[in-house]
Amino acid sequence: MPARARARLRRLPPRAVRHAVLLVLLVAAGCLVAVLVDVPEVGTLHDWLADRGPLGWTALLAGLAVATLAPVPRTALSVLAGVLAGFWAGLALALASGVLGALAGFALARRLGREAVTRLAGPRLARADALLARRGTLAVLTGRLVPVVPFTLVSYAGGLSGIRLRDYLAGTALGLVPGTVLHVAIGATVGSAGEQPTLLLSLVPLALALAVLAGARAWSRRDTGARAAS
Repeated sequence: MPARARARLRRLPPRAVRHAVLLVLLVAAGCLVAVLVDVPEVGTLHDWLADRGPLGWTALLAGLAVATLAPVPRTALSVLAGVLAGFWAGLALALASGVLGALAGFALARRLGREAVTRLAGPRLARADALLARRGTLAVLTGRLVPVVPFTLVSYAGGLSGIRLRDYLAGTALGLVPGTVLHVAIGATVGSAGEQPTLLLSLVPLALALAVLAGARAWSRRDTGARAAS
């Protein structure tokens, strides 16, 4: 470790150290739970939801949101939502839980880890942080759209960086739509067992979502060109 980095580490306030350690422990606990806890079978979940009514669906929404704080593939959660609730209700369930989970991950990282990152940041990290603060929506949107980037990683990285909350939420909400529509449609098709053309119906919101994203990308390019010209 470079001498400057060691010096900055020694200057960290005890509160920042405690918060950073707590964040690491929470992430580690989420990883442990994701590995050890078995997901109930679909039939068992169906029966449980039928017995508990709206309260059960509220608990499922909260459970899916909490699951995104651990390294659980969000693709599987979206497919599960489609199987359990059908296409439209499953889409609402998957999107709402995704946004809530993303907000929770952002809030945890911002509250517990941001101070330590700010104090430890060198010049290069500080410049990258400033760039993310200016172009936060596009950065988060890209992270949410790339399938190989873990959902949890984008959430925690957003909180640790200087991205504004509104930019983070905008990038998250837009970036979740295309993949969520597709994965919920797959789950709904499996759950309906061919009773309705769910996959074909899902093409309409998917096409609209892609059109919105294409418009956002074009706007971003024009904005970048205008900044460069000025």
